Amino acid sequence: MKHSIYIILLFVSCIACTKQPKLDGLDLEKWRADRGGCKGDRLKMVEKLKSLKDEIKGVSSNDIDDYLGKPDIQQLADRSQEYYIYFLEPGNHCDDIKKKSTAQMMAVRFSAMGMATEVNFQRGMPEE
Repeated sequence: MKHSIYIILLFVSCIACTKQPKLDGLDLEKWRADRGGCKGDRLKMVEKLKSLKDEIKGVSSNDIDDYLGKPDIQQLADRSQEYYIYFLEPGNHCDDIKKKSTAQMMAVRFSAMGMATEVNFQRGMPEE
């Protein structure tokens, strides 16, 4: 019984100690207001965002939601992992989010524990 309590406390402590990203120089208000990258404001931030790629790794999905807003698309991957997709430029998705888009995007992959493990800049949806 005593060991179970220690394990639970250790688990809670690990979850509570998530990394807070330092996204200095990124206008997060403008980013969140440019849903789907359809206004073109996110496109102006791509180089800065790429330079902050390592800051995003290790951040929880909840914290990413707080900083960057809800993803434009949330895609499930294998082994309980998921991707958050943020479009960086206008594309077919601006007319209908369900349309397949080849617009430039940032894909953040989260582990089963909800921590960002990869940040990729690409065109088209990530392969599972």
